[in-house]
Amino acid sequence: MTAGPPTGSPAAREPFGTRLAAAMASRGPLCVGVDPHPGLLAAWGLDDDLAGLERFSRTVVEALADRVAVLKPQAAFFERHGSRGVAVLERVLADAASAGALTIADAKRGDIGSTMAAYADAFVGEGSPLAADAVTASPYLGFGSLRPLLDLAAATGRGVFVLALTSNPEGAAVQHAVGVDGRSVAGAVLEGVRDANGPERAAGRPLGSVGAVVGATIGPDAVRRLGLDLTAVHGPFLAPGIGAQGAGPADLAAVFGDARRAVLASSSREVLGGGPSPAGLRAAAERTLAGLAAVLGG
Repeated sequence: MTAGPPTGSPAAREPFGTRLAAAMASRGPLCVGVDPHPGLLAAWGLDDDLAGLERFSRTVVEALADRVAVLKPQAAFFERHGSRGVAVLERVLADAASAGALTIADAKRGDIGSTMAAYADAFVGEGSPLAADAVTASPYLGFGSLRPLLDLAAATGRGVFVLALTSNPEGAAVQHAVGVDGRSVAGAVLEGVRDANGPERAAGRPLGSVGAVVGATIGPDAVRRLGLDLTAVHGPFLAPGIGAQGAGPADLAAVFGDARRAVLASSSREVLGGGPSPAGLRAAAERTLAGLAAVLGG
């Protein structure tokens, strides 16, 4: 694997939402997680060490980066190996970009002020070896706390996926809560995403560069009960939960309705379970994508 930051420059780079729309149109609406957790390394016959981490990551990138729209490395599984693990993450991002896949750094960062600005420099800053095409972020210190990240991502043509309605059952205690203004926390987050995409909507771009993480497993009843209008967001939806977590393409259609064309379905264990052979990974990705394309398009 060759090291180096993602290619391109802010002047030449189209906004992330535009690039994502094109990638989904040409490769389909599938994002594959790069999640080298200990159990999966063991299932592949690899040791839970730096060599196993690198072998796993290299195999996923080489098998899938030239055919799926997006690869999404989970930063925590690299960080647990220290600085050398982070160096592997840097190479994953660079090599995936070189092979034509967009990348989302699944880092879920969230803080305030200069600390948030530092996270922005790391994950969407020009020249950073950790810069991906987009990064996941937590808005639970207030949506406004993300402003340094949103501003820098817009300046560099990159994207941000904001946690809104996550697939873990514990999330509902916070995300479904209703404030004194009658809005749910999730609804307020989605309104923030909508407003952040306002300039790209006004410019007539097909998809804004600020997206929302909305789990495939939340069910349509939650969307109705919270009074959410997903079609108004004008950004992509990163939808985890496909496969091993129990959701299928039909669940995506039920949850997202008329907004389903903006859905980027995320699958990790379902596809990675096809390894360790590259052919097995490709076959698993193709099966998943075939089911998604029938419902979401692509």
